[in-house]
Amino acid sequence: MLKFLLLCALVAANRAALPLEEEEDVLVLKKTNFEEALEAHPNILVEFYAPWCGHCKALAPEYAKAAGMLKADGSDIRLAKVDATEETELAQEFGVRGYPTIKFFKGGDKSSPKEYTAGRQADDIVNWLKKRTGPAAPTLKDVAQAESLIADNEVAVIGFFKDVESEGAKAYIKAAEAVDDVPFGITSDDAIFSKFEVTKDAVVLFKKFDEGRNVYDGEITKEDLLHYIKANQLPLVIEFTEQTAPKIFGGDIKSHILLFVPKASKDFQEKLDQFKKAATGFKGKILFIFIDSDVDDNQRILEFFGLKKEECPALRLITLEDEMTKYKPETPEITAENVVAFCTAFTEGKLKPHLMSQDLPEGWDKNPVKVLVGKNFEEIVFDPKKNVFVEFYAPWCGHCKQLAPIWDQLGEKYKDSPDVVVAKMDSTANEIEAVKVHSFPTLKFFPASEERKIIDYSGERTLEGFTKFLESGGKEGGAPVGDDEDDEVDDLDLEDTEDADSDADEGHDEL
Repeated sequence: MLKFLLLCALVAANRAALPLEEEEDVLVLKKTNFEEALEAHPNILVEFYAPWCGHCKALAPEYAKAAGMLKADGSDIRLAKVDATEETELAQEFGVRGYPTIKFFKGGDKSSPKEYTAGRQADDIVNWLKKRTGPAAPTLKDVAQAESLIADNEVAVIGFFKDVESEGAKAYIKAAEAVDDVPFGITSDDAIFSKFEVTKDAVVLFKKFDEGRNVYDGEITKEDLLHYIKANQLPLVIEFTEQTAPKIFGGDIKSHILLFVPKASKDFQEKLDQFKKAATGFKGKILFIFIDSDVDDNQRILEFFGLKKEECPALRLITLEDEMTKYKPETPEITAENVVAFCTAFTEGKLKPHLMSQDLPEGWDKNPVKVLVGKNFEEIVFDPKKNVFVEFYAPWCGHCKQLAPIWDQLGEKYKDSPDVVVAKMDSTANEIEAVKVHSFPTLKFFPASEERKIIDYSGERTLEGFTKFLESGGKEGGAPVGDDEDDEVDDLDLEDTEDADSDADEGHDEL
């Protein structure tokens, strides 16, 4: 018996001594070795991924590159990954609902990991991690250190302060602590001042695009510096990709003008030059973005704006403040003058929102479930003699597909009713000023009234639940359901997500 126990102990010790599996410098973690990894590597970034997730596949080479960069630097920070579709207990433990989900575990503590919030490129990942484990703005002691910081990064910020204990320097450090995706340095070295032709206290943002550098030499406060950095850290015109999306949507600029243009077209550079020329006057106010309309991954974005490939190049403007609102220029020709006029009208509040609508289909009212589009919506739903129950859906939404047969049954049940109308509207192709749709499916009831009342339905998505709701005049909605039942459309997020209790890949696809 004693020999058996000793043998078991020896096997366990040998297993514990085995190195953690790695793929391209990224640790491969499972439930069986997760805590071991946290003990061995106190600072570890973990990606929870799904093998079928397109965004995870796109991230993989940059993630591996970041892991290699840290390893080459001799850093104690490691990158790891967990297949969340296999390690479901780990995924559930850390609240994984979308792919990829990336969390940082510091000091071997798994009780409160920090969500990764920066971009999807290797430099973004490395800079974010260094901010989390070291000083927000390391001291630069010589010209070589300053040059290295600038050369190694797409964007870098250096604070030039004769006295690094001054109030301005302290405000600079606070600003550095608040920015995740840009590396900072601070210096009082005369040689560095001379090298970069700085003569007084200032903050300089160095970048490998546009004008190359921006100098801030006004009153140095945290708030002013953050505004200055946010306004200058992105190119005047930025391409929308999976890698740039976090920077685009995570920034303070919530008004975006989008140029949809095929990069392969002969006049691409001409259109881009005109767009960029217009951008200079709106820096810090409107973000100028171009989207390759030929890329398959961008087709849902075109659909979101009611565009087709053959309609590009095209312009649209969107604001993400409070309620998302879209605008369409009256003049389709893309010149710097037209873009400036369009943006100026927007900033002056002279534009009306652009609401999409399909043409009214023939036979829209022949089936039990009536088909609504923007052009007939108000006439039908605000009929004071009708009680109208509407499903706002998206063709690609998994939950909408599950609801479809039940909604058809409801329509069949009330097809002969003189005062109840069951209807549906494709909200990816039709927009209504009176109804803002944030998730699919959205169910709303418009009771017979002169007051244009709207009642949200939040009950059971069953024939019985819907019937009870209608028979009560919209007063009894059944048991409430959580928001995670729906496919979110609050922004143009690129995450692949799914319901925790569902095996369906499309269960919770965010737009």
